[in-house]
Amino acid sequence: MTVVAEVRNLRVEIGGRAVVDGVDVSARAGRVTALVGPSGSGKTTTGLALLGEYPPGARVLGHVVTADAVGYVPQHPAAVLNPARRAGALLRDVAALGGGGRREVRARVEEALLSARIPDPGTVLRRFPHQLSGGQQQRVVLAQALLRGARVIVADEPTTGQDAVTKRGIVAELAAVAARGVAVVLLSHDLDVVRELADEVVVLGGGRVVARGPARSVLGPPSPQPPPAARVARARGPVRLEARHLTAAYGTGRGAAPALDGIGLEVAAGECLALIGRSGSGKTTLGRCLAGLHTDHDGRILWRGAPLPRGVRSRSRAELAAVQYVFQDPKAAFDEYRPVRDQVARTAVRLRGATPERAREEALRTLAELGLTEEQAGRRPGGLSGGELQRAALARALTARPDVLVCDEITSGLDPVTREAVLDVLAGLRDRGGLGLLLITHDLAAAAALADRVAVLEAGRVVEEGPAHRLLGAPRHALTRALTGR
Repeated sequence: MTVVAEVRNLRVEIGGRAVVDGVDVSARAGRVTALVGPSGSGKTTTGLALLGEYPPGARVLGHVVTADAVGYVPQHPAAVLNPARRAGALLRDVAALGGGGRREVRARVEEALLSARIPDPGTVLRRFPHQLSGGQQQRVVLAQALLRGARVIVADEPTTGQDAVTKRGIVAELAAVAARGVAVVLLSHDLDVVRELADEVVVLGGGRVVARGPARSVLGPPSPQPPPAARVARARGPVRLEARHLTAAYGTGRGAAPALDGIGLEVAAGECLALIGRSGSGKTTLGRCLAGLHTDHDGRILWRGAPLPRGVRSRSRAELAAVQYVFQDPKAAFDEYRPVRDQVARTAVRLRGATPERAREEALRTLAELGLTEEQAGRRPGGLSGGELQRAALARALTARPDVLVCDEITSGLDPVTREAVLDVLAGLRDRGGLGLLLITHDLAAAAALADRVAVLEAGRVVEEGPAHRLLGAPRHALTRALTGR
């Protein structure tokens, strides 16, 4: 197969520290090459090097050959979409670069939509990026890359944070892209997806290649995994956070896009409610409403029985601290110019009135509990991997000492070892400290391990709710059965 892009003996240094050292990777036309390894192993740095992209201030050594036309589908695609342009306008702008009249432009857009397998394209094209789910944003970015005639697609954790049904669609999308002769470089923690898609697997550890070869020889066959046994709910504590008849939309008038329709739910002290559903079902919008980040809603949100103001600007320090939100895209939530340690500590100063010295000590202790060293904590956000930054975002929320923590796909970018450590921390806080958790997730094993109850969303409505052991073990609704594979 033709080599479209490659790196040989690649070394990338940031601040004198080698994040990639001696790596060889080739992207071949029509083939899928997967880079796997723990968070911080150098996957994203290597993948971007194939596109000729490097972290700011990086020193690069080795041989690099990049493709003329490249495409990058990041783990958090909203970061590369223009928030002021509707998805249809974004795609037409790219298609128009190829020349021709309206008919030709429309035909190219339709072909890209078909190749990216965007369901309900009419609805998607009318919406702004923030009105799309993560899976929909990802497909739009993929369609943009195909419109540009990309010869290489680097897909960074494309199935992470996706439900089982959407995940199967993404696998089919990437297989179809490779079948068109495009080289696909897949960066992933999802070994089952890697086994299904990859022609070659490169395993990274500490910035070096530790293994390579066909997926079956490197990873071995998948181990049979019994369905996770959900925990049985305990006696409930007092209700801390409640939503009543919550209805929300994006936009106004004829352009309004409904997101939630009459939602009612409760989170009690020491309880975990897991929220599952298809991509675009309204899970993130619900979490943002509860945290005061989405104000265009009707209904009531109560904290300890008292109404909460709609937006964060109207909430007191105590109300802000009480309901903390951990974003699926942590990079967008950090100031890129300040050390992570300082940003975590600032939460304790701003919301709890802690002294700077005590806040710094608490920040370092919390970061250490989540697996980040003092040296890592002193870096700016750009010096951490996506998984490391996700742990820092969780630490920042915990320093507010919230009543309820809204976690939006926080395990999605983590390797298995780190994921288990984060779940252990959350379980300890729930059991010992009475922390209420709203876990927005497609990770059903995490839901089974943490959740007392599970609610299933479809088109902005709760279609099934109940104890975790019952709902995950014997689901009744068709959507829940599809999500759980039962």
